[in-house]
Amino acid sequence: MFIFDFAAGDIMDAALSWLYQKIIDLFGELFAAMNMMGVDLFAQPWVNQIVSLFSKIGWSLFAVGIIVALFEYAIESQNGRGDPKTLALNIIKGFMAVNLFTVVPIKLYGFAVAMQSSMSGDMTGLIVVEDKSLVQEILDMIAGIAFGPLLAIFIVIMTGYAVVKVFFASLKRGGILLIQIAVGSMYMFSVPRGFSDGFIMWIKQVIATCLTTFLQSTMLVCGLILFKEHWLLGLGVMLSAGEIPRIAGMFGLETSVRPNITGAITTAQSAVRLTQTVKSAVTK
Repeated sequence: MFIFDFAAGDIMDAALSWLYQKIIDLFGELFAAMNMMGVDLFAQPWVNQIVSLFSKIGWSLFAVGIIVALFEYAIESQNGRGDPKTLALNIIKGFMAVNLFTVVPIKLYGFAVAMQSSMSGDMTGLIVVEDKSLVQEILDMIAGIAFGPLLAIFIVIMTGYAVVKVFFASLKRGGILLIQIAVGSMYMFSVPRGFSDGFIMWIKQVIATCLTTFLQSTMLVCGLILFKEHWLLGLGVMLSAGEIPRIAGMFGLETSVRPNITGAITTAQSAVRLTQTVKSAVTK
């Protein structure tokens, strides 16, 4: 009977471990599918038409920006401050930007989703059952006796909150990327004129979107893996997935589209100086 009970316990533990691994694998595939929906969004014909429209707007603004940049260079040259090398470099930067601003974000987002799906599958395959120490067993017993139902409700609420928050964030990220591509076309007027601060901020926003796509789902799966053996640590890791956009924003990788005040002031001042120069030239 002792041998039978021992074998039955091992079989039951193995079955539960297999079931837990499949549940985590299901969550990983679910969030990979949600992120892949954002990639599939850009395969829709009408979305391609929208991207093509803003690509044409970007090219139009780029052409107008070149004309304005040449006009500004001509005016500055009369005062001995014109720099043809800087002008040529700015035009080259603008040409590269207008060619890539509708292509690179989609490719980078698809790469982040594929990497997240692959890493989630690899982490699920590394699940092992660890023996608990005597201290951990005592803490679990005390928690079960003192806080049993309340603790279970708390864990369910916190886990649901973390999962739902990442779920809706993954659901809307494809639309956010489409909006960012549309906003990126507006910077094509400034880049050939040498005002690239706004466009650099836009690049950081695109990188932050792709980084958040990878890290949020990966941290959630990591928390689910830890939850079986260390439920408190796993719950903390799952909750930390919702803080990734805020942490990225602290290091300049802001996911929300915010106006660049410095770039707007610089553009306005440039427009005022250009108007005053043209007015003085006409008066003379």
